[in-house]
Amino acid sequence: MPKVLLFHGGGPTAVLNASLAGAISTFQEKGWQVYASPFGIAKLLDHDPVPVPLLGRNETQMLVRSPGSAIGSGRDHLEDEDYVRLAQRLISLGFSAVSGAGGNGTMDTVQKLSKACSRYGITVTGIPKTMDNDLSITDHSPGFLSAALYMAASVREVLYDIHSLPIHVVVIEAFGRNAGWITASSALAGDDVKGPDLILPPEIPFDEDAFLSGVEEAYSRKGGVCVVASEGLKYRDGKPVVEPVFKTDRSVYFGDVSAKLSQLVTQKLNIKSRSEKPGLLSRASIAWQSRRDAEEAFQCGRISAIAACSGRNGEMSIIIREREKPYAARVEMKPIGKDILRERTLPASYISREDFCMTDEFFNYMNPLFDAERLGSFMTFV
Repeated sequence: MPKVLLFHGGGPTAVLNASLAGAISTFQEKGWQVYASPFGIAKLLDHDPVPVPLLGRNETQMLVRSPGSAIGSGRDHLEDEDYVRLAQRLISLGFSAVSGAGGNGTMDTVQKLSKACSRYGITVTGIPKTMDNDLSITDHSPGFLSAALYMAASVREVLYDIHSLPIHVVVIEAFGRNAGWITASSALAGDDVKGPDLILPPEIPFDEDAFLSGVEEAYSRKGGVCVVASEGLKYRDGKPVVEPVFKTDRSVYFGDVSAKLSQLVTQKLNIKSRSEKPGLLSRASIAWQSRRDAEEAFQCGRISAIAACSGRNGEMSIIIREREKPYAARVEMKPIGKDILRERTLPASYISREDFCMTDEFFNYMNPLFDAERLGSFMTFV
């Protein structure tokens, strides 16, 4: 009976376990023994893999609806010699295939590991995962729709709060180091109570004077103001608006951008302001897990497993949009290229610099993805 090793890399998402469920159930249906490398592939160098129990239908459904990573994830840095050691360890343990889920960095790991394992006949495949939506070779990434839904729904609720008591400016901070997809998704919050008033993605250099002018204009016009800003906001010279509090390799932990902007509003404009930072809540929420996101994540895990069983190496599953209305997509495998570390940022055509909002092109991209989601209908009389 062939053996496969599964691993996760980077931060979890609301649907990472849905991809895991798709992979596990497919491998087990095909008669493979499934193992996991807890807390990342690097741990295999010093620790033994753990067997994954046989999943029934109820367990599979429970896994799809579980936050975090059921097998643990990691961010360990690997050197060239580590890939050779990993390949040798895999063959000594009798593995025929490996499948890893993650973002740009993890797919780079999958590519390098696939080359090291090719001499031993071990196939290595990848499963896309990132709430930041910055993988360059897929229409969108599993994890993004759930994070976008959480952000849009949460901002929508805050807009009603601000509309009810329009006395202050609220600055909400969104995940997204260099790519503003989550920040931009807040634009989907506006309905009968419009907003947010200013959206600040990291692709646009932060201009303090323009920001304060925009806030002042919105406040004088309507009272309560909602601002959504990226954690990775930078000045024109590339300097972060708030210096990172911790940095390792590709991981950056930023300070409180929302607090900094909120203080600017109070100090410079003498307007009451407060900051909000959902942080991990935006990637850990199962309550706002997107149904479409979970379905596509499951299929990405399933297709990657099928490819591994058939001996395809150095490829990852991707989502290809086939139709806008009604939305339809397919999942297929694609070789992982050398440019996998290139982050996919918001196109300039999606951003209205002068108005601090998103353009019709952005909504044309997002609306088909959200046509199956419901943010809820609320009531107001004023």
